[in-house]
Amino acid sequence: MRLDKYLTECGLGSRSDVKKILKNREIKVNGKIEFSPKLNVSTADEILYKNEMIEYKATRYYIMNKPAGYITATEDKRHKTVMEIFPEWVIQKNLFPVGRLDKDTEGLLLFTNDGPISHELLSPKKHVDKIYYVEAEKNITDEEMKRLELGVDIGGYITKPSKCERVDENKINLTINEGRFHQVKKMLHAVDNCVTYLKRIKFAELELGDMKIGEVREISVEEIL
Repeated sequence: MRLDKYLTECGLGSRSDVKKILKNREIKVNGKIEFSPKLNVSTADEILYKNEMIEYKATRYYIMNKPAGYITATEDKRHKTVMEIFPEWVIQKNLFPVGRLDKDTEGLLLFTNDGPISHELLSPKKHVDKIYYVEAEKNITDEEMKRLELGVDIGGYITKPSKCERVDENKINLTINEGRFHQVKKMLHAVDNCVTYLKRIKFAELELGDMKIGEVREISVEEIL
C-alpha cells in the first residue's frame, strides 16, 4: 500500500494533509525519515508520526451528530445522505451506518466497517438501549408516560416496555430497545400526540456529549459496549 494511503487510513488526515506531514519530515519508516508518498509499506513496517507509533486500523468506528435533512443511507440519487457529512479525513470505503435515523431526526449515529459489531448492536436478542430526546406538540401527562412505558399499539404491534423521563411538560427522554420504523413517532401518536422534534442522544454506551451538529468523531470499539 502507498504510504500516503496508509497514513490517511490511519486517520492522520486527508491525502493533502498527509503530503504536508511528509513534506515536513514528520514521518519515519523503519527508523528513517520518509517524505515520498509513493513508498510501498505494510503493517510489518514500523511507522512513526512525530516519533509516536501509528497503527493501521482494519476496523474503524465513528460517531456523528446527524443534522436533519439527510437520509441514513450510503448512497441515494434523489436525497442527501449522511455520508456527505463526513470530513475529508474519514475514509468512507466499506463504512456503513449501524441502524438508521429518519431524515428529519437529529442525533447520534454510529458508522463502522465491522459487520459483527453491527449485528451485535442491532440484534433484537441483545436489547440494546437507545435514548431519544422528544419534543411533542401537546403536553405529555403522567398517565401517558406510564402508557408509553408499559407498551402501546403502533399499528398491529405492541411496543416492549420502555422508560420515560420527564424533561418539561411536553418534553421527555424516551428509552427503547427496539428499532421499529418510525417507532418513537408512532408511540407518541398512540397517546394522541405528535412529535415535533426528535434527537437520539444515546446508543448502547455511546453518548453525544457536547458534540456539535454535523460533527464526526472517531472512537474505539471499547467505547461502544
